[in-house]
Amino acid sequence: MIGNRSNGETDAVVVGAGPNGLAAALVLAGAGLRVEVHEAADTVGGGARTAATTLPGFRHDVCSVAHPMALASPFFRAFGLARRVELLQPEIAYAQPLDGAPAGLAWRDLDRTADGLGRDGAAWRAVFGPLVERWQGLVAAVLSDQRRVPADPLTALRLLLRTAEFGSPARGARLRGERARALFAGVAAHAVRPPRELAPAGAGLLLGTLAHAVGWPVPRGGSQSVVDAMAEELTRRGARIVTGHPIGSLEDLPLARAVLLDTSPTGLLRIAGRRLPDRHARRLRGYRYGSGACKVDFALAGPVPWRDPDCALAGTLHLSGTREQTVAAEREIAAGRHAERPFVLAVQPGVVDDTRAPAGQHTLYSYAHVPHGSTVDAGEAVTAQIERFAPGFRDLVLARRATTAADLAAYNANYVGGDIGAGAMTLRQTVLRPVPALDPYATGVPGLFLCSAATPPGPGVHGMAGLHAAARALRTVFGDPTDPLALVAAPR
Repeated sequence: MIGNRSNGETDAVVVGAGPNGLAAALVLAGAGLRVEVHEAADTVGGGARTAATTLPGFRHDVCSVAHPMALASPFFRAFGLARRVELLQPEIAYAQPLDGAPAGLAWRDLDRTADGLGRDGAAWRAVFGPLVERWQGLVAAVLSDQRRVPADPLTALRLLLRTAEFGSPARGARLRGERARALFAGVAAHAVRPPRELAPAGAGLLLGTLAHAVGWPVPRGGSQSVVDAMAEELTRRGARIVTGHPIGSLEDLPLARAVLLDTSPTGLLRIAGRRLPDRHARRLRGYRYGSGACKVDFALAGPVPWRDPDCALAGTLHLSGTREQTVAAEREIAAGRHAERPFVLAVQPGVVDDTRAPAGQHTLYSYAHVPHGSTVDAGEAVTAQIERFAPGFRDLVLARRATTAADLAAYNANYVGGDIGAGAMTLRQTVLRPVPALDPYATGVPGLFLCSAATPPGPGVHGMAGLHAAARALRTVFGDPTDPLALVAAPR
């Protein structure tokens, strides 16, 4: 048994009510267990909260805003997220504005995207077409626990070969034109690493595939609606959710046969303390965190005046210019320096969701990549990058609020140093996170599991780390081998 306080009513406890913690709790509750969830903040959500951060009437997503993973995730498909939350689809999933040239546009339609890339259209279609055609096999491999043979090995192999092609600086990728190369570099930079590396290339291929397969939707009303739907179902299944209750150690928890922590490795070390085996604790202390983000929210008097009018149809925009400019900016950040022109990710939910701001007005979500632990307010640098591609943007700003990387770490303990990916996306840590082990969710303490984005399959609002960890707990602690996806979907 783990914990200290006995109430005789708890089988399993989950610490952290982000998407992974709530997913783990739903699996456990679906198995008929008595479950408690403890969350330090006053609301559930973790990286999927929505709040009025600028002006009254303007609702901003605090971390995640566009959700290709949520539509693709086996967990959320079993959960029936699309039936519970209205997921709104921009015509253009993501765009890459360029100086003095048409923007690169990733339309939902693969052929339309390829047709807009000129001489690179055939290459874009050849790269993404086979992956889009078999996207479910691709997702099953990438969002697995990465400890088993993929059900669709051919698609997994194709992804690996394309990752090697796009991620190796020594090899020339098949995209030759500036627009297509910039478009791919922008989506690869989601990994917060220089795009010409293996892990960012793999991330770019996955996210690019999902743009054409399921889109990059935004939930009506904000990302909070996703976690609220999960919490509502969890409560219906009889689980107890306790908010405003930070956990300092395992002794702060009720006695339970299983405890799952939706925390960073740093949080696991803090909460489990000396109960962790020395070898495992040493490995956890060697876990590397990545660069940070400075979040900048804007309340706007009207839509962003993009120089390229097609950008007004895009949900997400990558504001970094050409591939070379994107790589240079990410290398500056990786070296611990602030880039003069940083990579900026912007999302304009008002393209499809009119609930985010008063009539005729808009919110704009953005963040810039910054060095780990940065205390610098990047609001002016972000504004300048937007103005670069949307002249007159400054005149529309009613309010601007910046949250530095250090502020993000204080807001959410899982964002160590402002790292919203919960760990550096190096090749090693993409596969062997948090430590090299056959069971990446085990901690060396019987009944104690890690279920955060620091475990496979890594960051994103997909719930799969929680599902995999809960499956381990069910098998090893409770002797229940049931397919966890069946437990998510099972009516109670």
